[in-house]
Amino acid sequence: MRDRTRKETNSTPEAIRCQLEELISNFELHLRAGELRPKVLALVSIFQGLRNLGKAIIPQKYASAARDRILYYFRKYPNVIINGDELLVVSGIQEYARRLRELRIQQGWAIASGVTIKDMCETESDEVPDDLKAMKPDDYVLLCDTQDRDAAYRWHLANTIRKERSSVRDKILKFMRASVGQGVTNEELRYVAGDKTEWARRVRELRTEFGWPIVTKTTGRPDLDIGVYVLQADRQSPEHDRTIPDDVRRHVMRRDGYKCTKCAWSHAEWNPSDPRHLEIHHVKHHAKGGDNEEQNLTTLCIACHDAIHR
Repeated sequence: MRDRTRKETNSTPEAIRCQLEELISNFELHLRAGELRPKVLALVSIFQGLRNLGKAIIPQKYASAARDRILYYFRKYPNVIINGDELLVVSGIQEYARRLRELRIQQGWAIASGVTIKDMCETESDEVPDDLKAMKPDDYVLLCDTQDRDAAYRWHLANTIRKERSSVRDKILKFMRASVGQGVTNEELRYVAGDKTEWARRVRELRTEFGWPIVTKTTGRPDLDIGVYVLQADRQSPEHDRTIPDDVRRHVMRRDGYKCTKCAWSHAEWNPSDPRHLEIHHVKHHAKGGDNEEQNLTTLCIACHDAIHR
């Protein structure tokens, strides 16, 4: 009976259900027997049948391999929190977590884990929607139903950097400087950091203390998806501009419509040959006593910002 259940993985869900019904009915005889091993072997057949039923509920024409079935399920329910037990059922394999990592890191699907979302909540709480803050470690969510085709290249890069003997912050910065202008996901940054929970704190430090123009959906680039980070230029902001709190910076950019108040440039006009990005400028210069209040701040593109300081 075990062999028959294994071979019929291509059967219809109804056919597999009928086989399971027969196996479960026969299990009553094993329960009455005194031997332990026959009970275990009978349950192995039932377990295998349940796994085959899980595989069969997604037709092969849509997804034949475990990784394909996982992706099909996520794309069926984007932005919905999905528990690992669901993925265990639809994948039909116990090592579904490895297939998830392949989808996230190597194939560029924006699937975030509850562990990564928790890391973000500790330092980037404004980035996380309220409905995702309740995610458990074994929960997952597809944040964006679009595949990043450059992910395979970045995965090889990340795999090399994460093995280097340097600090988490230096690894993250090196990875982002190799991807200037491109969005990288929270899962990629966590991977580069060697799965250390401090990755989100280090990203925040790079932005607020070291002046690297790393932006997210709530810190200057509302067009980005949740959990995506972009290093907009390979240069640090002037030291006096690094003291502006994130919430103030966010309010100023929103007030100014995410446009340069001098030339009206915005990221909607960005192209690879135009490396501009938006920065916050002190109307009364910081060196002359200008404070970080919103009324003393304005949004400028780097071209206009540099011109004013020159």
